[in-house]
Amino acid sequence: MPQRVVLAMSGGVDSSVAAVLLKRQGYEVIGLFMRTGVHGEEDVCDTSAAKSHKKGCCSSLDAHDARRIADRLDIPFYALDFAEDFDRIIDYFVDEYAAGRTPNPCVMCNNWLKFGKLWSYGKQLDADLIATGHYAQVLEGDGTHELHTAADPAKDQSYVLFGMRQHVLPRVLFPVGGYRKDEIRAIAQEERLPVFNKPDSQEICFVPDNDYAALVRRRRPELATAGQIVDTSGRIIAEHDGIENFTIGQRKGLGFAASGRRYVLQIVPDENRIVVGERDECLSPGLIAKDANWLIEPPEGGALECQIKIRYRSTPVPGSVLALPDRRVQVEFGDPQMAVTPGQAAVFYDGTRVLGGGWIEEAIP
Repeated sequence: MPQRVVLAMSGGVDSSVAAVLLKRQGYEVIGLFMRTGVHGEEDVCDTSAAKSHKKGCCSSLDAHDARRIADRLDIPFYALDFAEDFDRIIDYFVDEYAAGRTPNPCVMCNNWLKFGKLWSYGKQLDADLIATGHYAQVLEGDGTHELHTAADPAKDQSYVLFGMRQHVLPRVLFPVGGYRKDEIRAIAQEERLPVFNKPDSQEICFVPDNDYAALVRRRRPELATAGQIVDTSGRIIAEHDGIENFTIGQRKGLGFAASGRRYVLQIVPDENRIVVGERDECLSPGLIAKDANWLIEPPEGGALECQIKIRYRSTPVPGSVLALPDRRVQVEFGDPQMAVTPGQAAVFYDGTRVLGGGWIEEAIP
């Protein structure tokens, strides 16, 4: 009797080829699509609307593509209503920006929805495993299941998966994680899948125009976050119309002219103040992170030497992690790092293996 796998299908090329690979490996595959309520039904009927969302991942157009792939591969397919749950993701995103932090909703979507509620639904279907189109790998080592980076470093998504619970790893499959992206598109073309050349998702799906500040204002119209931009001495340089327009390390679009480059050093939400300074002032020797999630036994009795990644597109750098009470950790870098950003994740690696991670609370000055 083949093992039953529920596959999160987004309508993109990665999850579509994941379905192909799972079928080739002899699994019984059931496709699941998460309807989020972010885009309206006009996406399917209105060509211009469909084009405007072509790089998202949750639109009605995407649901249509996912269903077409499922039909072509002759696998059961269900579109699930996750609109209420996804609203929680949007609220988190908006609240983080309003609090002067820079959120990562993809991590939360994986934690709460894909490997949370979606897997719970899969278990109701008597599924043995859950699969997604993420570029990462689950490997067995010393009798345990480990989360590792993808074979294609340019597409690796292990950073946004650090929040998975350790007990879930034995139930997870990442079929495309051992392939390069060009190989995945080649398989899709070989199988004559109509999404073989569909563009990758690039924006956050509920901010298709990439205007985060506008979303915050629409979602929280009662907020008043306009204030002042100051230098490190407290001298007022300019006015700004909302702290949601800024992130740590930002140097473009600050809204004032300066003789040299200035970077956002600090966002002070209680005073709606943006502090700017020179590049060297944006370097930090370490950070404090909260809500740590470990995919190994939590380190005790000393600092753990590892590599640390502080944003999705950054390169892991050498450092150490010291466990603190209440699921907090202190990270020290081998060399000071630029733009340590509260609200982003700090993820810990041992080579290709993901050890765990936490949410950046503050940079160590």
